[in-house]
Amino acid sequence: MTTELSMLVWSAVLGLVQIALAATCSVSQRGLGWAAGARDAVAPALTGVAARLDRARANFLETFPFFIAIVLTGHLLQRHSGMTVLGAQLYFWARLAYVPVYAAGIPYLRTLIWLASIVGIALLLIALF
Repeated sequence: MTTELSMLVWSAVLGLVQIALAATCSVSQRGLGWAAGARDAVAPALTGVAARLDRARANFLETFPFFIAIVLTGHLLQRHSGMTVLGAQLYFWARLAYVPVYAAGIPYLRTLIWLASIVGIALLLIALF
């Protein structure tokens, strides 16, 4: 398995962990009854760490489809280079660092880490051309 595909798999694991963290914190604030119910009523807004973890999860889900598409396209086209390895690793490690930094509420560092993950995607995309 290439490094890029490994980073793709580990990013999927990270996404599942983020979903679990956000769901767990959501249940802790909204209650098990809400989580197990039909959710027909408007849910109370999440606050604090739970809200930040939920936003981090949503942000991951915004970028992950692009990462998937570009990594798989690069794999199909057999584009494998130092740039693609760096891009995939940069994306994964930045997304991993993003979770605790966002949960802790560190604003500027969070943005720089997000930017690093976007640079990782850009490096992968540039390598396709």
